[in-house]
Amino acid sequence: MYTDSHCHITCDELYSDLEGVLSRMKDVSRVMIVCTSEEEYLRAVPIRSSDPVRFRIAFGFYPGDADDVTEERLAFLEEALKSGNVDVLGEIGLDHHWPEPDRQTQKDLFVRQIRMANDYDLPIAIHMRDASQDTLDLLRQEARTPIVFHCFSGSPETMREALKLNSLISFAGPVTFKNARHAPACVQACPADRILTETDAPYMAPVPMRGQRNEPAYVAYTTKKICELKNLPEKDLTSQIGNNFDSLFSRQS
Repeated sequence: MYTDSHCHITCDELYSDLEGVLSRMKDVSRVMIVCTSEEEYLRAVPIRSSDPVRFRIAFGFYPGDADDVTEERLAFLEEALKSGNVDVLGEIGLDHHWPEPDRQTQKDLFVRQIRMANDYDLPIAIHMRDASQDTLDLLRQEARTPIVFHCFSGSPETMREALKLNSLISFAGPVTFKNARHAPACVQACPADRILTETDAPYMAPVPMRGQRNEPAYVAYTTKKICELKNLPEKDLTSQIGNNFDSLFSRQS
């Protein structure tokens, strides 16, 4: 059975086909529903409630939305954390690929959410794009809970620094792309007990589904590629990845 540690099944694109998406992901036994808005979170709560062993919720404000995150929205997030329905705070982090939102606004929101995760003893899921040094520096200074680097796309050197934070490294569809720059080397260098798999659905579908709408069922293709790169039996790696995912929540049990 497979693990999808990061998917957006309550975003509009997938939620409109939720029944079909769920029916096609029968081989995915662990699912992190990542919510970047209040509406996505409210949609996810009943899914989690239907099978809390299989489904987990991550909720937090994405750095690209930093200009739109008000005190009222942060208060909503905190109430969600108090409810016990949120298992991971994320995806949060820094994205310097585009000039907006400005970097200080992103940093302020990032730190605010890291501190909320500390207060509620929740793991954090990190979005890090063209901002490795700033992201790692803030995590070293502020983070006190388990860390997942979602859809890791950095260099092996950056990964080694991330691993020093006792983090898990999550790989997505790009590991299957022929033009993947660092992903194969990172997979090969990453210890098996620190690896997660994800789809980031509906984005970045793996080969052979590249160019189509992504969904959790396709995490199988990414997992098989990681097995190939690490020369490990699929049964062994999927079991290890499941254990890695479960380890995030051992302090909450």
